Amino acid sequence: MLTVLGFAMIATFLVLIMMKKMSPIAALVLIPALFCVAVGQGAQLGDYVIEGVGKLAPTAAMLMFAIVYFGVMIDVGLFDPIVRGILRFCKADPVRVVVGTAVLAAIVSLDGDGSTTFMITVSAMYPLYKRLGMSLVVMTGVAATANGVMNTLPWGGPTARAATALKLDASDIFVPMIPALGMGLVFVFALAYVLGRRERKRIGYLTLDEALVPETETVLVAAGGGAGGGAGADADAPKKSVGDSGATTTTTTASATGAGVGAGDGDGFQGLDPNRASLRPKLYWFNAGLTLVLLTAMILELLPIPVLFLLGAALALTVNYPNMAEQKARIAAHADNVLNVSGMVFAAAVFTGVLTGTGMVKHMADWLVGAIPEGMGPHMAVVTGLLSLPLTYFMSNDGFYFGVLPVLAEAGAAHGVSPLEIARASLVGQALHMSSPLVPAVYVLVGMAKVEFGDHTRFTGKWAALTSLVVLAAGILFGII
Repeated sequence: MLTVLGFAMIATFLVLIMMKKMSPIAALVLIPALFCVAVGQGAQLGDYVIEGVGKLAPTAAMLMFAIVYFGVMIDVGLFDPIVRGILRFCKADPVRVVVGTAVLAAIVSLDGDGSTTFMITVSAMYPLYKRLGMSLVVMTGVAATANGVMNTLPWGGPTARAATALKLDASDIFVPMIPALGMGLVFVFALAYVLGRRERKRIGYLTLDEALVPETETVLVAAGGGAGGGAGADADAPKKSVGDSGATTTTTTASATGAGVGAGDGDGFQGLDPNRASLRPKLYWFNAGLTLVLLTAMILELLPIPVLFLLGAALALTVNYPNMAEQKARIAAHADNVLNVSGMVFAAAVFTGVLTGTGMVKHMADWLVGAIPEGMGPHMAVVTGLLSLPLTYFMSNDGFYFGVLPVLAEAGAAHGVSPLEIARASLVGQALHMSSPLVPAVYVLVGMAKVEFGDHTRFTGKWAALTSLVVLAAGILFGII
């Protein structure tokens, strides 16, 4: 009964947000509350929610102060050289823009934190997508998938969890997987090229001069595939094209806002206004050093990540903006992102709290493991890789790696399958996991990109799942899994 209700709760949530019948925050709160009552445990709802909030509170704190910290770093101009380099590479070619998004997301993902990756990637690329009238869901999909592959770094979380759960060395799990993960990353770049070609076909191949006309913003995002307005279309007239899923993509004119989107004097398009008042060029190397120290401390785990970002944000604000009014202005500038993301995280705490507290997760995991045919025992590594796609999407990484993976490893050991192979296979689903509604970082991505979560899920799911299957196939081909 709990197994059926668990799957029904997740399915109801996904259907409602993809059909835009409810906002993600409302769905994350109300749906699990109703199902908690349905299983006869409504009296325990408060305990489940408080427990879920307690577990996710450090994540919410980390995201709040990480948004403030990296928001300030964007304000002061730390990432302007990266933005200019990406824009010089991208020019106004949609193919280069999408490929540049994948490359940037992959590089920034080396810090092991999805939230910071998405903040930097969106800040750099969002103005260019808007100006060219490109589909914003392409940006979120490519960034999330690239980050999902890179999320398997030993300090990224999943590898460490797998090593801890099965009492293995993280390097023994990760290092042999590098060729397979490399193939996954190559596939993401190839996917970015294909999606870029489709966007080029939809909107045309613009020159920098044409890109500087009043910008267009995709309102209902969908990857292009139909014939869209080309470079010669009237810039002030709405344009429509049929997207990947058959939906209509509508673009309307909008003015440059936010982080100072504008055109430079001699460099063509600029993603960030080079003359914005928040810049602190004289403190560039201080900010670069502070960020390097912060990331190093994160990797070495000198302090809990929420504490590091709290200290970093306070120090960055104090040094860059010693005037109290300026500090308040910078905090206010990023308050919208902070509230949206932290609110989403605490709403997700209701969902995960009910899913775990009622026992739904355990029953779902036991049912899935029990459904594996006896004859598949010798192939448990492959089975684990396939199961990692739906399980890491519908569960938190903690739930999968500490709850399900040990059971799969025991089943594999009974048939002579090494726990190392099981652990490596468990990393396969991370490309899809990064778009799960239970991953707080994805709300940073869609929130900053102003993309509906349902649109992102509908577009990204199939490509992320395909990326995961490529990693699995490469692992089997190379004899890793």
